[in-house]
Amino acid sequence: MSGLHFAAVNAEGIVADLDLLPAAYRVLLKVRAHSEPGGRIEIDQVTIAQMLGLSRAAVNAALRDLDLAQLVKKKRPGVYQLNPMLAGYLSPEDAIAAVKAMPGSERLNSPGFVEHYRRAVAAYQGQLTEKRRRREDAKRRQNLKAVS
Repeated sequence: MSGLHFAAVNAEGIVADLDLLPAAYRVLLKVRAHSEPGGRIEIDQVTIAQMLGLSRAAVNAALRDLDLAQLVKKKRPGVYQLNPMLAGYLSPEDAIAAVKAMPGSERLNSPGFVEHYRRAVAAYQGQLTEKRRRREDAKRRQNLKAVS
């Protein structure tokens, strides 16, 4: 990010209001530091894990948390995109244009941004709970068949 001098906002305060996983903050900072102008980055989870001394599973969970917070989106394997309000730009005009082009709901300073993240986390946790329940039910049914 050596040539990037302009950011759309001072987002650190907004990001600090989120209750992200501790590893997510580290991953976010590393991704920002290695991003192209506009916030695109090509890097795989193994490389991020090695750079930070984390497990790949921890990086995967951190990236999921960052996605739920609308801070980093996975475009395809090994390609991520920072929220335009977190990305670095070559000029102030580029930063302003990027923010103007983004949906208002994804703006870090939109009303309810933190609450949206909390609801997304709760919904994700609910999905995990439901998957666990279904697996346990299927296992219970399989055990009953084996006993019959």
